[in-house]
Amino acid sequence: MSFVVPKESFNGKVLAVDFGKDEKALAVGGENCLPFLSFEGSIPNRPVIAYEVQDCAPDDWPDTVRNIYKDVSGDPVAWAKYCQDELKAGAIALRLVSTHPDRDDRSAEDAAGTIRDVLAAINVPLIILGSNHIEKDALVLVAAAEAGGGYNCVIGKAQEGNYKTIVAAALAHNHKLIAMSELDINLAKQLNILITQMGFDKEKLITDPMCSALGYGLEYTYSVMERIRLAGLAQNDATMQPPILGDVGMYVWKIKETVASDTDMPEWGALEERGITWEAVTATSLILAGANLLIMRHPRAIQTVNKTIDELV
Repeated sequence: MSFVVPKESFNGKVLAVDFGKDEKALAVGGENCLPFLSFEGSIPNRPVIAYEVQDCAPDDWPDTVRNIYKDVSGDPVAWAKYCQDELKAGAIALRLVSTHPDRDDRSAEDAAGTIRDVLAAINVPLIILGSNHIEKDALVLVAAAEAGGGYNCVIGKAQEGNYKTIVAAALAHNHKLIAMSELDINLAKQLNILITQMGFDKEKLITDPMCSALGYGLEYTYSVMERIRLAGLAQNDATMQPPILGDVGMYVWKIKETVASDTDMPEWGALEERGITWEAVTATSLILAGANLLIMRHPRAIQTVNKTIDELV
């Protein structure tokens, strides 16, 4: 008697979201089975990794990743072009860190100018991220949406405290939108409902349930992402069917395992290799949990995860 591989099928399907223009446009989501289980269903789009770029020099990054970009990090245009041309990035995530009131408190108009300059210099899809200051992002991301008009960008992150303004801007300028909640499946569902009730198409929405690094609550993040994905597939819950974002780099490159020196922690191994491995393992865990889009920092970590995706696909 021959062995028959047991298969599970689902009534639901993850929504496909495209961003970018022309031949460089990318799509995420669209699968009707669990991650990489292609023998059970269809997986039309592989997970996408975007290189993180900031609009100011990243003085809070450890040297092991900051030094890679030291010649270009003072200029977001040069940084974005370096990622596209030299590192072969498929997408760029521009984080408007300098607009935060506790940083440079740059204006929304300044941020819009940076976005226009970056968009003029690259042809890969762009993700535009605020500084994660609820009040300031409500101003900055409105200007960002206007500056990116016609480029089919991803704008984010809309949160409970500012989503109305940001959703309206994304609607007006035909962008995709990231909805971020705080590691709670019910909060993620509620925010998605509130956004779609404003008339925003659920097929233009990306869910960010927040992220955490290996050793810092990764298992909880994994569980939340897994539950979101199962709700969308097994329960056919339309509010849980948008693709999932994992904003990996910002959570990994600040923990003690990626910043403690070889001298302080010789038993932990070489600092650079340790940090690369930490980002790669965190990112790989999240794509196995159901993440469709990742934002990462170290090129070698990105190469490792892309190789893993190649093998799993």
